[in-house]
Amino acid sequence: MKDRIEELKKRFANELSGVSDQKTLEDLRLAFLSKKGQVSQLMQELAKIPNEQKKEAGALINSFKQEVSQKFDEKLSEIRKMEEQCLIDSTESYDESLPENIRRGSYHPISLVQRELEGIFESMGFDVEDYSEIVDDYHCFEALNIPKFHPARDMQDTYYLTTPNQLLKSHTSAAQNAIMYKYGKLLKENGRPIRAVFPGRCFRNEAIDACHENTFFQMEGIMIDKNISISNLIYFMKTMLSEVFKRDVTVRLRPGFFPFVEPGFELDIQCLICGGKGCSSCKNSGWLELCPCGMIHPNVLKYGGINSEEDPYEYTGFAFGLGLTRLAMMKYQVKDIRTFNEGDLSALSQFISC
Repeated sequence: MKDRIEELKKRFANELSGVSDQKTLEDLRLAFLSKKGQVSQLMQELAKIPNEQKKEAGALINSFKQEVSQKFDEKLSEIRKMEEQCLIDSTESYDESLPENIRRGSYHPISLVQRELEGIFESMGFDVEDYSEIVDDYHCFEALNIPKFHPARDMQDTYYLTTPNQLLKSHTSAAQNAIMYKYGKLLKENGRPIRAVFPGRCFRNEAIDACHENTFFQMEGIMIDKNISISNLIYFMKTMLSEVFKRDVTVRLRPGFFPFVEPGFELDIQCLICGGKGCSSCKNSGWLELCPCGMIHPNVLKYGGINSEEDPYEYTGFAFGLGLTRLAMMKYQVKDIRTFNEGDLSALSQFISC
């Protein structure tokens, strides 16, 4: 048995030295280590030798098997390294100094406007908050002075979910109550005004046209402190618009009804696409509704834990809702609101350099 194993060792070493690829190596492995290979044949011959020699013979066979397996693994690693080096050597060379030719992506135009606005309001001391797209009925309506069966709910065309009392938020105002509770303690104990903006995606069952979509983006903002007035609201709106458009913009303030503000206003911007002459983007009116706003209703401040029944006017504040989608239309001269949600790369690629 010992002579037989020595003979197989020499044979394996000779054949292994001539192997230069993985397929040949695998054939050699099967010849020695498979169920019908040389090692298996040695184990079968082990049964034919005297019992007193089986222990020594078995140890020699196991040692030979381990040696073959180890050398096979070493050879496999050597061949793989050799093949990898061949691939590297055969790779086409190129001049690393040549300029790259890569089509870069970009932020979506609405994201560009949102980031710019966040920076503007942060410079004015506002916190930037986030809020869920799925809300309950209380935060979307009741906490905003819109009780059940109030006719103002018909204005929203809300998407209700199958989960009871859950809906897709129809306006970013749904976050007002949560923001008031989050910062109300700092206002009362430290005198820190509540100043926050909270952008987000909204959903309404709209009839889609050039200036209406069922999915759109808004940015809600509130400021609450003692002695806040409409003058503060107008100042912040003018500052924001001058920063966004980098030029004088014609605006108008007209009365508007929103249950959560009193008084309420509609801040309209003269259409920058047609210059006020009238087009499909502004419904041929020359004006585009951009920013519903007003003084926060006393009931909303009470529901948010800011004022009490005993002193419902201790704190006052203003709220505004910027239409990010429409603002992006004006800023980038986009005539159709549907362009933003269509995913048309030929249209969106224009904003790569922005």
